[in-house]
Amino acid sequence: MFSFLPRFICFPITFTLFCLNLAFCGFMVFLGGFIKFLVPLKSFHKLLYKPMHFFYRLWSLNNYLIISLFNKVEWKIINDSSLNKQSWYLLIANHQSWLDIFVIAHFARTRIPEPKFFLKESLRYIPFLGMACWALDMPFMKRYKKSFIAKNPHLKGKDIETTKASCRRFEKTPTTIVNFVEGTRFTKEKHDRQGDKFNHLLIPKAGGIAFTLAAMGEQFDKVLNITLAYPDNPGHIMMDMLCGDLKRIVIYVEPLTVDENVMGDYYNDKSYRVQFQQWLNDTWTNKDKLLTKYLT
Repeated sequence: MFSFLPRFICFPITFTLFCLNLAFCGFMVFLGGFIKFLVPLKSFHKLLYKPMHFFYRLWSLNNYLIISLFNKVEWKIINDSSLNKQSWYLLIANHQSWLDIFVIAHFARTRIPEPKFFLKESLRYIPFLGMACWALDMPFMKRYKKSFIAKNPHLKGKDIETTKASCRRFEKTPTTIVNFVEGTRFTKEKHDRQGDKFNHLLIPKAGGIAFTLAAMGEQFDKVLNITLAYPDNPGHIMMDMLCGDLKRIVIYVEPLTVDENVMGDYYNDKSYRVQFQQWLNDTWTNKDKLLTKYLT
């Protein structure tokens, strides 16, 4: 609708609208978290679940509306017919831009349970942010470095147990856990440092997704391998969107079975670790071929 606006006019308007959306929905979630903290009753917390996640989905919807109002953008979502909101999913995706978070949130809004991100235990104590994440039941994980475990062997496996305890609330509540397997956003500089193993991707990191599967693997119905592409915006994708120049978004969904290929003890079983790394690399090789198809 307003994609005709010049970039220098479009940018401050869209940026302000995104900030206002985050401020309003974020405040409402924080307020719910504060009430949840004041009334430490599990039965009351269950009552807060729907209104808190309503504002989470409202944030996603408003982001989509802002993008659509200021960009003449085509959304192409492929192979999503088998998804539903009553299942448990581990969603893995390539990471091209900060826009990926908005895109995944919109994709999830009408198809699958609200996306959750595993967060470091230390984030729990950050003012406002920690409270809001806790209000939305984001799972917190506590991981120990190998050097720390070597000095404190009695804590071996304790990080997995702590994370499992954090995830028990999802046993009866359908959930989507999101993992950007590359660990960081794709840039040409990062890609060049890693070599030419992939054309359009960074090398996937197996440890984080293996940790997630160790904590919650038995609960997941599927692993959703999501491929994100912005074929007509090869530069700064987020800036193009804020300036009204985003043209096309492609989301390709590949549901993968949760079986012996992805389940196991990654940190203590060497044969499983090698098998899991091979499975993840094969998945990323196929994703790279798919991106080559869409980007060329």
